Amino acid sequence: MLFLLIGIVGLVLKYLGIGPVAGMAWWLVLSPFGLAVAWWAWADASGYSKRREIEKMDKRRQNRIDKQREALGQLNKRRH
Repeated sequence: MLFLLIGIVGLVLKYLGIGPVAGMAWWLVLSPFGLAVAWWAWADASGYSKRREIEKMDKRRQNRIDKQREALGQLNKRRH
């Protein structure tokens, strides 16, 4: 996501001719988009994205369980 934001800012600055970015080559200004694509390809291929998604789902599930136990007046018996 950071590469995408850097690329958008660089693209806008290059297009408007603002600052030192105006004098840079287009390939250099557009390179953060290529890095973003490479990052997303790696994250999907390595399973990083899926692990992060599963961790979020597990955390939400545990929060729901804890909230239900608290509503029932039971003590949280989970070990931290």
